[in-house]
Amino acid sequence: MVVELLRQAKRRRTWVALLFVLAVPLVVIGALKVNGPSSSGGGSNDFVDIATRSGLNAAFFVLVVTSQFLLVVLVALFAGDSVASEGSWGSLRYLLVRPVGRMRLLRVKLSVAATYGVAAIVATPLVALVAGTLAFGWKPVTTPFGGGFSAASGVWRLAAVDGYVMAMLGCVVALAFLFSTMTDAPLAAVGGSVMLIVVSQVLDQVTALGVVRDALPTHYWFSWTGLLQTPPDTSTVSVGLLTAIPWTVVPLLLAFWNFRRKDILS
Repeated sequence: MVVELLRQAKRRRTWVALLFVLAVPLVVIGALKVNGPSSSGGGSNDFVDIATRSGLNAAFFVLVVTSQFLLVVLVALFAGDSVASEGSWGSLRYLLVRPVGRMRLLRVKLSVAATYGVAAIVATPLVALVAGTLAFGWKPVTTPFGGGFSAASGVWRLAAVDGYVMAMLGCVVALAFLFSTMTDAPLAAVGGSVMLIVVSQVLDQVTALGVVRDALPTHYWFSWTGLLQTPPDTSTVSVGLLTAIPWTVVPLLLAFWNFRRKDILS
């Protein structure tokens, strides 16, 4: 696994992803510092309206912004490119010629993709927290629900929220990894998983679907806002985590099943 980690670290797409992880939070914090929050008309009920009140507020806002699309693309990139890229290079069958089983190869590929995905999810709010603290200071957190809590409490809540986002994005990793075992085109694997998430987000806005929306992978995406209440409300967070399990486990099982029986021609 260490060899694969170092090998992926040398790739250009890894450095480009790292650049986005560093640049986007800095750009958002810089824009807030220079121009201030652009009120959406919702008063204190929106994260953007309170983003400049502390470094932690800025970190929460950046996590809201990036978790909707940027982090989706990044984790899909790492997972979707993992196996499909070997097929596109024509090196997959040579890897399997060695005494390396298919399941072991997939486990290593999945572990490395998940490691880089976790690194991106952790680094994004961390960079935002450092930049936000320098820009707006280390102050208590103001929530969009009219309350607040201390900065010390805000740190562990930010960690809990980031962990929840990580769990929700697990389905993106699983879907992209499944597609990566089905095609030799990395772009198709990445694009396919991102497209499914976008479709889920669109369908989740259609209230006419009723309870069907509850089964969508993105329906509970922002249930972590309950962790910012006083006391924290974990009811919807628990439901969101339970909903994420089948969307993560089933695609991964299908990926291993498909790759075990697949004819490797590239």
